[in-house]
Amino acid sequence: MSYIRVQWVHSFPDEPVWLISELDGNRRETRKVEIFADGSKGYAAEGVEIGGTRLGFEAAPTLKEIGSDPQFLPEEITKEEFEEIWRARIATH
Repeated sequence: MSYIRVQWVHSFPDEPVWLISELDGNRRETRKVEIFADGSKGYAAEGVEIGGTRLGFEAAPTLKEIGSDPQFLPEEITKEEFEEIWRARIATH
């Protein structure tokens, strides 16, 4: 497993500003949390979609590929960081 956090710099009020994903060995999302500018959250896992958040159908691009678009600021995070965000996802639901 690997874990990524991507800041999406934009001005769309209905889109998330943070995308945090757990990726399997094939870079497919297994869990995901999205955080919006107002602090609300959506999340997804197999069979679960809350707040409009869904797992991607395709393998996630590499951090370099994501970062090639200036509106996305990607970074790898630890499993512990992801788990903390995952546990906090229900704070607003």
